[in-house]
Amino acid sequence: MATYPSVDPGSLTREGLLSMIDYTMLKPEETLRGYTKFIKAAAQWGFHAVFVPPCYVPVAVGMLSSTPVMVGTPVSFPFGYSDPDTKAAEALSALEEGASELDVVMNVSAALSGVWEIVEEDLSEVVSTVRAWEKSTLGGPVTVKVILETPYLDREQKIEACRVSVAAGADFVKTATGLGPGGATVEDVKLMRQVVGEGIGVKASGGIRTWFAARDLITAGASRIGTSTGPELVEEFLGVKGK
Repeated sequence: MATYPSVDPGSLTREGLLSMIDYTMLKPEETLRGYTKFIKAAAQWGFHAVFVPPCYVPVAVGMLSSTPVMVGTPVSFPFGYSDPDTKAAEALSALEEGASELDVVMNVSAALSGVWEIVEEDLSEVVSTVRAWEKSTLGGPVTVKVILETPYLDREQKIEACRVSVAAGADFVKTATGLGPGGATVEDVKLMRQVVGEGIGVKASGGIRTWFAARDLITAGASRIGTSTGPELVEEFLGVKGK
């Protein structure tokens, strides 16, 4: 079973930082040419994963097949209010196309309504579908992250969202899509890490554009950083490190 102990940003190497970054582009206005260029950059830098829309998963898988870079995609993006069967079907389709990392948007409306059984059913359906797929194929393990969309939630709702995600069998909890009213904050990451412990990963995402922002979130307990400015972030890190 994976564990996600705290990371000291001061001890990070270039390779260590790259292994923590999910390089992400989910722009509806971007063209295939733009996505292709983006995927090439992910391969050149060697980020942990590249995240693209479901329709471009086959493109990314084909381009990255000879590299260690994982291919990820969101599920029920960006609002999370598809029904459980639809979410599970979307997840399964992404897996069959070659994705190995899925970031599933929680049903925020159900959470805000206090109907946590719907939230858990939703996530459990996706996770059980993923685990069944893992057992029935020769593919590698799949990482399931739950996007809580924390800017919409109060403290108690964030705690319950983490609890439900863990109960559903998720591998990670994640702050935000970046399309809501806010993004990752140090306070939210600290709270999420406190709730889930070291057995679950915490992904900080939403508005992270600099090394200094990433550094503070890693210090707070983030084990993965989702960003659309991966190269710039790493270059800034290297400039600070002087190597």
